[in-house]
Amino acid sequence: MTLEFIRPDWPAPKNIHAATTTRTGGKSLAPFCSLNLADHVGDNLDAVLQNRLLLKQSLNLPSEPNWLTQTHSTRVLQLPNNQNRDADASFTKEKNVICSVLTADCLPILLCDNAGTEIAAVHAGWRGLADGIIGNALKNFATSPKELMAWFGPAICRHKFEIDDSVRRVFMHNNIESAEAFVPSKPDHWFLDLVQIARIQLKMLGVTHIYGGKYCTYSDADRFFSYRRHPETGRIATLIWMS
Repeated sequence: MTLEFIRPDWPAPKNIHAATTTRTGGKSLAPFCSLNLADHVGDNLDAVLQNRLLLKQSLNLPSEPNWLTQTHSTRVLQLPNNQNRDADASFTKEKNVICSVLTADCLPILLCDNAGTEIAAVHAGWRGLADGIIGNALKNFATSPKELMAWFGPAICRHKFEIDDSVRRVFMHNNIESAEAFVPSKPDHWFLDLVQIARIQLKMLGVTHIYGGKYCTYSDADRFFSYRRHPETGRIATLIWMS
């Protein structure tokens, strides 16, 4: 089986390359079947390494993706960097250096400038969004936010992502405009739209060219892993690099 990729539907410069994987075409067995790219979820390490090799070959990647140790932090790693990989976003100005994030419901966000000289990949769960990871990522860009564009990869959709009132209070304390991303579900609980929260934050920070956000990881079990649907599961990867 060949690997299936989702390509961003954004008007990025021709030297910007990006893709999101699906779960199909890999070597991992259930419940990680089959293209799991994470080595921290309990999957067989040999299968993960084979999957990463398949990814590199299928996309003809110019180098190894920079895999992060993601902890729902707001740390942004400037690449190239072979030191501490504990981060939830990466940024580079270097050609052929691959920024990547792993997700299974959280929102992957890709960023680039209109000139094709700066890129970033962001792992945005509700904690990272609440704590300001988007703003931290944007601080690395020399380019003005109005000259940047963003793309949202597959993430859990609002009607599948229920949170309690304490989470909503965090967002409302930070920004009252976050209210439009919440819909009541049951007493003291809400459905949260990660894509909408990220869109609100990007616009407030000056980024208005925003694309994607069309795929739900929870609802599409054939193509995507979902931690909410099944906690023992794999991870897809979202990657970006410059030639």
